[in-house]
Amino acid sequence: MLSVRDVVHRFLERQGLTTVFGNPGSNELPFLTGLPDAFHYVLGLHEGAVVGMADGYAQASGRPVLVNLHAAAGSGNAMGALTNAVASRTPLVVVAGQQVRPAIGPEANLANVDAPALMRPLVGWAAEPACATDVPRALAQAVFEARLQRRPTYLSVPYDDWAADAGENALAVLDRRVRRAGVPAGGEGRRLADAVAAARRPALVLGGDIDSDGLFDDAVRLAERLGGPVWAAPSPFRLPFPNRHPLFRGVLPAGIEPVSRAFEGHDLVLVLGAPVFRYHEYLPGRYLPEGTRLIQVTGDASAAARAPMGEALVADPGAVIELLLTTLDATGAAGEPAGEHRPVPAPLTVDGPRLHPEEVFAALRDELPADTAYVVESTSTNSAWWQQMDLRRPGSYYFPAAGGLGFGLPGAVGVAMAQPGRPVVGVVGDGSANYGITALWTAAQHRVPLTVVLLRNGTYGALRWFGGLLGVPDAPGLDIPGLDFTRIAEGYGVRAQQVDGVDELRAALAERPDGPRLLQVDTALTAPF
Repeated sequence: MLSVRDVVHRFLERQGLTTVFGNPGSNELPFLTGLPDAFHYVLGLHEGAVVGMADGYAQASGRPVLVNLHAAAGSGNAMGALTNAVASRTPLVVVAGQQVRPAIGPEANLANVDAPALMRPLVGWAAEPACATDVPRALAQAVFEARLQRRPTYLSVPYDDWAADAGENALAVLDRRVRRAGVPAGGEGRRLADAVAAARRPALVLGGDIDSDGLFDDAVRLAERLGGPVWAAPSPFRLPFPNRHPLFRGVLPAGIEPVSRAFEGHDLVLVLGAPVFRYHEYLPGRYLPEGTRLIQVTGDASAAARAPMGEALVADPGAVIELLLTTLDATGAAGEPAGEHRPVPAPLTVDGPRLHPEEVFAALRDELPADTAYVVESTSTNSAWWQQMDLRRPGSYYFPAAGGLGFGLPGAVGVAMAQPGRPVVGVVGDGSANYGITALWTAAQHRVPLTVVLLRNGTYGALRWFGGLLGVPDAPGLDIPGLDFTRIAEGYGVRAQQVDGVDELRAALAERPDGPRLLQVDTALTAPF
């Protein structure tokens, strides 16, 4: 008879979950032994970095990824990073080791009496099988729940289960398929299409799901057909639209009152692939201007249910875009020509040895290929980033979706591993780099072709800005002097250099590395928004 481990390995291979990101402990070794040759285990040195790498890999590849964590301690270490994966709707399948079954009740070392409760309600589904023969079915449910909900799932497995007899029905799980059809029903689709076609001044708001679902170019087609303004939803973790397109108005501000102000004069706001809305700063006001109708289309039923205003249709945004294009074509009304992309202004400069962040981003834009994918975790330079970048390709931008620091470096490693033929750059601030710094070791071990541009300003710049906004400018703990990431990177096996001046930066960026490297650039403190 086959063991539980044998059946699970076969199931994971059939489902394509053969890349495993993990940091194992004693409870996990029985699952990992005998991994078939098709599997690739990517070791991370801290669980937060493990989840960040898996998050980037899953987003860039468009496929669920298996994450292997150690019991309660390893799961707890990973939870901060999991908040980003939840907000970006990344389908991670987390499997953690549990003590042997007889040791759980007495709470032996490395036992977690209620392991699923540790991860709820963060993940979309969490369980521990009631018996060994249920492990293959439960693991399959974890995979399918992650796909259907587009959210991390969690399975705790006692380590003596893996060698147990799988039972006579275990192989039935190998042929399972679970799919979702997201086409809106006829009546709902017609009502939506009629509302959009009848709008006098429609506006589009696009969320990160548009890029995640491969709808970047389709969204451009729809926007140009409508001819109205386009915003990215607040707090974007992906870029859903070319940021210098003439119809693009930028990222919506993350406050209630300024969002409402942006919608003034529009009779219809169509929100595709985004929550309504992920506000950040508390700036109260009316949710919508008088006379403005908001319709949200999302595949995330939870996002539809929790929105505080407007109408919602739970459906596949891609199917809705095609429906709307077909309807608009049938009306014969044409939108205005889009025109040329907006030019990029000359970058700002500062006196002294430090560079303005705009100078750094202008160098990235000019020296790197147009299809470069950027993983960004430098919140204090946010305004400078959007001022200088010209991103026109799908999958060009990744950002920590929940704002949890520690995604940037690991996420960049994961994206680069998933897309080895595409240039990948991590743009990371010195404050956030410390949260995921161990990912550099994994990049070195796998010779990941990744460039990390480390912006060093010696402070938590975004927090300084928020301190002014909140009226508490004198909070302690905002400065981080004395960090040299070139020495840290070299200690992990990554080639690194301090870059001084624009010319030296541009020359360094013009090189095409065959492995990981880190460029440290000293930058001036600027307003983030």
